[in-house]
Amino acid sequence: MDFITLSLEEIEGLEPSLLGPTWAREQDGSWKLPEHTLGWQISGWCAEFLNAESGGPWRFTREQLRIVLWWYAVDASGRFIYRKGVLQRLKGWGKDPLLAVISLVEFVGPSRFAHWGPDEQPVGVAHPQAWVQVAAVSRDQTRNTMTLMPSLMSDKLIQTYGIKAGAELIRANGGRQRLEAVTSSFRALEGGRVTFTVLNETHHWVTGNNGDRMYETIDGNATKKDSRYLAITNAYLPSEDSVAERMREAYEKILEGRAADVGFLYDSIEAHPATPLTPEAIRIVLPKIRGDATWLRVETILQSILDTTIAPSRSRRMWLNQIVAEEDAIYGPAEWDVLRDDTKTLQPGDEIVLGFDGGLKDDSTALCALRVSDMYACVLGLWEKPDGPRGDGWQVPRVEVDSAVHDAFRNFNVRAMYADVALWESYISEWSDAYGEGLAVRSPHGRDAIGWDMRASLKSSTLAHERLMRSIFDRKLVHDGDRALRRHVLNARRRTNNHGISFGKESRESPRKVDIYAALMLAHEALVDLRARGKKVRQRTGRGFFL
Repeated sequence: MDFITLSLEEIEGLEPSLLGPTWAREQDGSWKLPEHTLGWQISGWCAEFLNAESGGPWRFTREQLRIVLWWYAVDASGRFIYRKGVLQRLKGWGKDPLLAVISLVEFVGPSRFAHWGPDEQPVGVAHPQAWVQVAAVSRDQTRNTMTLMPSLMSDKLIQTYGIKAGAELIRANGGRQRLEAVTSSFRALEGGRVTFTVLNETHHWVTGNNGDRMYETIDGNATKKDSRYLAITNAYLPSEDSVAERMREAYEKILEGRAADVGFLYDSIEAHPATPLTPEAIRIVLPKIRGDATWLRVETILQSILDTTIAPSRSRRMWLNQIVAEEDAIYGPAEWDVLRDDTKTLQPGDEIVLGFDGGLKDDSTALCALRVSDMYACVLGLWEKPDGPRGDGWQVPRVEVDSAVHDAFRNFNVRAMYADVALWESYISEWSDAYGEGLAVRSPHGRDAIGWDMRASLKSSTLAHERLMRSIFDRKLVHDGDRALRRHVLNARRRTNNHGISFGKESRESPRKVDIYAALMLAHEALVDLRARGKKVRQRTGRGFFL
């Protein structure tokens, strides 16, 4: 990746991206903690019954403790707030030891709500028939966690709970409770009465090793038995369609409001996307994202990052915990996220240009605006097919889309609009009739002022796309951080032809949409033409013209 040269002061200002309640703070700057949680009792239990790797009783770091407090948070009825979770950290942070400890808590510790104590905090008890599984797609992955168990278990734990330990199966209290490693097929996991599951290294769980089927089975078992599961992962490689990638996308849908919050705890700290892979930057940034994992030596990691036999993308995933786009992606988070400007908003009466890309059923429909003065981009409308059963028979609400276009002309000073004519010819013709006379520039590729046929000229579309790319890479365009816009932009894949670089979905049948990006390109092209050929037009009253 290419990065603009940054000063040490600018590098100091590259704050990491923080996901999850672990990183929330109160107004006074202190850490925000759950009102009710079994975590405090669990912390005391671990200190009494578990050993630290370095000797003495187990002690959570402050970061680990916050994770435990939130994972075991309960509501007013004593029910867990979170049903499933993901812990994403850089390599060597200590995910396996922490999950080994949580597995032992779920095995024989106070992991279930019993009643409220005199301090109005919940009191936990052990699950009488606990069945804990450490699941992975290979035996080596489960071994990373299971080999930690003997050193963690104190003599007091073994004696108190009658522990009988094996390499892949540990029993307690006469076999009523069990903790085991599982790497068998998804069919063998079907129907188990598991009470808690660790999903180990889900960035390796892909279709080719049935990792996707294992995940579906584990989720199904958890739903039937009202149990929970927690996944640990490094930053995944996009486009592999790993379980880690699916879980992250599901979480981002919740953040976007496109999916219901199903009790999903996602915890990650990721280096700022503009972080350069230089010694000066790594020495400043790495201490910020390793958290309490001070055992990770910066100079040792730096040697690995500077090793030219290691791909920079791998270094970013392993050591900066960044999700780096695949090779044919046009943009990665590093190129897009740095363009965010939270100080800007679109105001009524602003001078803008519009881009529109429409679909009917499966493809999304998007209306995008660019402000003329500063190339500030925002989404005015997005209509996408819902996931699951809600999407059966779904069609784009054309009346709603039509209203959104009229609202845009009513609320803003629209100087130009380019709309892809595919599937929307009649509406575009009506919009052109209503507003065409008041536009500063007319589309060069349609029969009216607005229509811009992306199918008619590959050369024109390609050159328009390259102009948009140049604005993004040169950081001339800014945006409001809209998650749907970000998703569509990062979904865009490079398509090279005789005229240059165009774009498309990763495949024709891919559910990963790029329609807002197409609308953004059309708005950008309208702005290019406005700046090159635009002329002042008289303002008109009446429907759709800004007064």
